[in-house]
Amino acid sequence: MILRKNSITESNDKLKCVGHLLSLSLIVLCLAYAQKARHNPHRGPTFMLLLRSIFFTFLLPGTVTILIPYWIISSRDAGVLSSQQPLRYFGIPLIIIGAAGLLWCIWEFFSEGRGTLAPIDPPKHLVVRGLYRYIRNPMYVSVMTTLIGEAIFFMSVRVLIEAEVFIILAQVFVRGYEEPALRRQFGESYERYAQTVGRWIPRYRSRSRGHLT
Repeated sequence: MILRKNSITESNDKLKCVGHLLSLSLIVLCLAYAQKARHNPHRGPTFMLLLRSIFFTFLLPGTVTILIPYWIISSRDAGVLSSQQPLRYFGIPLIIIGAAGLLWCIWEFFSEGRGTLAPIDPPKHLVVRGLYRYIRNPMYVSVMTTLIGEAIFFMSVRVLIEAEVFIILAQVFVRGYEEPALRRQFGESYERYAQTVGRWIPRYRSRSRGHLT
């Protein structure tokens, strides 16, 4: 019993470290935002967009990838396996890749789309650069990658279940609300984009088909 309690405590401490690393990454991203805003003639609106981007980043992916896993691992029946298994360290690259992909997508929404990741404050321009050149929903994929990495690193079955539930809900949300909304907003541009770029899996594109603009 004591060993299990120590294992959960150790996992909580490591999850806090992950949260601190993600927060540090957000701070670096915020500094990049601020630097971009300094050289923008529309500094006031850009700064407000910066604040909204920061707020929704902490509220949405922050809740899914940090608060909920912390609550799961902190619970008494968290399903945390032995923390001594070497397999757990394979989760670290997934966490880094997922967090980096998420921050990249947020940057593209801010700098190119002029919006945030929140459905109530979406980009005003269709974003087809960065990871969006390869799949239409890299932000959701990045969050899922982070959750899978956390499930492996903390050896938590319930965090893995959270990742499965998340991707199912994301699929329902994307197909039921997000894609119809994008078609209404961007029309033919989004239709061409959807025909060229896969929803979750990259499609092969020959060079003769040109580049998206």
